[in-house]
Amino acid sequence: MSLTLAQFNNLSQEVAIAQLLICCTSSVWANKIANARPFADFDALLANSDAIWDEVQTNEANLLEAFDGHPQIGNVASLKEKYRNTQDSAAHEQSGANDAADDVLEALAKGNQDYLDKFGFIFIVFATGKSAQQMLDLLLARLPNDRATELANAAAEQNKITRLRLSKLLGNA
Repeated sequence: MSLTLAQFNNLSQEVAIAQLLICCTSSVWANKIANARPFADFDALLANSDAIWDEVQTNEANLLEAFDGHPQIGNVASLKEKYRNTQDSAAHEQSGANDAADDVLEALAKGNQDYLDKFGFIFIVFATGKSAQQMLDLLLARLPNDRATELANAAAEQNKITRLRLSKLLGNA
């Protein structure tokens, strides 16, 4: 569903919150954004979203609620489906690339489970435009971090995802 900003500003509170929860499943964030309406323009919405997210992310329960809105990338079959048609423009076609891709997907599934086991929440990353190998590299780079660092990293990635979803909701993407 794509809305104009005027339509979004005029939604009932209940419907606005429901639309916002599609962008980010933090109920505190969604309620605060809905209460901050009307917005003069899309940039004002994003600025408010960023400011409210800065407040919301100080509470771990709010973060975990937002993270729970993402599916866990842990199933090799679902990873294969996700990346089946993804092509990195810099990649060179080589024999055995399909086998390498399966290895990457299996490593990504294992890494995601290792991440969940270590931190207690799923690996959150702004995945748009990233290949499976890039995702794996990011996951492996973040896995040695402590939990506080990863909460902050995941919160920053969540905000990028939320901004993209707001853009899509309002037809700006």
